[in-house]
Amino acid sequence: MSSLLLLPALLRKLPRLARLAVLTYDSKFCGQELLGLDDPDERARVVIGGIEGGKFWHDELKRPAPPTDVAAVEADVASCVARLRDAHPEIAVILFECAAFPIVAPAIRRIASLPVYDIVGLCRLMMASVP
Repeated sequence: MSSLLLLPALLRKLPRLARLAVLTYDSKFCGQELLGLDDPDERARVVIGGIEGGKFWHDELKRPAPPTDVAAVEADVASCVARLRDAHPEIAVILFECAAFPIVAPAIRRIASLPVYDIVGLCRLMMASVP
């Protein structure tokens, strides 16, 4: 399961001129073809950004990987959000594609003052639908 399953529904809830930011571990591996959007107008509303080059990114490449540095995840994700918002001020919502990011979702919500969605929210939605 991927949090990208939320993408079509989130786009429908946004005003037509608003954009959605997809944050991933490495944006080189998260292209438009993974979004599941056929409409070019919808695809144009999605901005993809990654934390490549950050401390957490470098830590995860080590073998064995060190324990997760939550402060590094927060700093890397916050920096990515700031870069994306500087380039695209019309971003109205953030979707975390990376499964490591939900740990910093509350902090990013406070920092960015935007709604943040992730795989944890999608899993909760799925579990809530089962009697």
